[in-house]
Amino acid sequence: MAIEAFGQTADGQTVHRIRLEGGGLTARIMTWGATLQDLRLEGHDAPLTLGFPDFASYPAHSPYFGGTPGRHANRIAGGRFSLDGVDYQLELNENGINHLHGGSAGIAKRLWTLDSHGVDHAVFSIIDPDGQSGYPGTLKVEARYELRPGGCMAITYTSVTDRPTLANIAHHSYFNLDGSDTVLDHELMIAADHYLPVNDHQIPTGEIRAVEGSDFDFREMRPIRRSGAEGQVAYDHNFCLSSERVGVRTIALAHSIDSGIAMELRSSEAGLQFYTGFKIMPSVPGLAGKPYSACAGFCLETQSWPDSPNHPGFAGAVLLPGEKRVQHTEHVFIRN
Repeated sequence: MAIEAFGQTADGQTVHRIRLEGGGLTARIMTWGATLQDLRLEGHDAPLTLGFPDFASYPAHSPYFGGTPGRHANRIAGGRFSLDGVDYQLELNENGINHLHGGSAGIAKRLWTLDSHGVDHAVFSIIDPDGQSGYPGTLKVEARYELRPGGCMAITYTSVTDRPTLANIAHHSYFNLDGSDTVLDHELMIAADHYLPVNDHQIPTGEIRAVEGSDFDFREMRPIRRSGAEGQVAYDHNFCLSSERVGVRTIALAHSIDSGIAMELRSSEAGLQFYTGFKIMPSVPGLAGKPYSACAGFCLETQSWPDSPNHPGFAGAVLLPGEKRVQHTEHVFIRN
């Protein structure tokens, strides 16, 4: 069945799950958060992403597994920003200190409308009202998932607004290309010469630092594991791909030696948040039938740079009326 009831929200609304097939991939996507609940590659038994087998585990335990954070993905320091001379205060939903992923009722945690679907594609939309989590303007977001030939999962976010606002939508799957307990032995390449150092609250310091000679140099394929005197590097940083949104190009490549599966990442976005999932600790079973542990999956979130409203020179997220923001990313899975 292409569409099925998958659960109910706390207020009794039905969550539906849509099954897509194409290009050797099978995807299951929920209307809650336009969330990729499961992704499989033909001939490979293990799921390619982390998730839960039931809906109830998502609102209770999910660290945005497969979700669609917004209206501003990633962090904004103190939840504060100014736009056209007006100061705004957003919800402080991360430890009472920062704003994260659009707030506690951001678009990743609400029901979307399924607008259309076919065998290999589905289109979802949501209205984020004026004042939601403190944001100005009513924002409409459309998410299109499409499975294309050659193992390609393409995701396109289109945003429009009626007032100047921020719009930075991201896809938040945690990938694991071999089904192992940790992804630290996966190999990774990121096509970025610079990254953003962060403070103790994971907010960019404002410095744009060269990766050369550091543990953040992924310009050539190497294992994610980078152990030193202080242990494994806790990667949860933005890699600076460009100073603004550009044409779609290859920005990263991940590979599992154990399975021979690689994922090429192509995107239009200026930033890539690389997170090794070191905070993962759900107490309920995942798709593999057991609870996930730290570093069970990695995120490669294509987006604007974090805290960009507070840093002139950062690739920004301001969206004006009459504009249409199109954010496009392709995940291409290859078996060697």
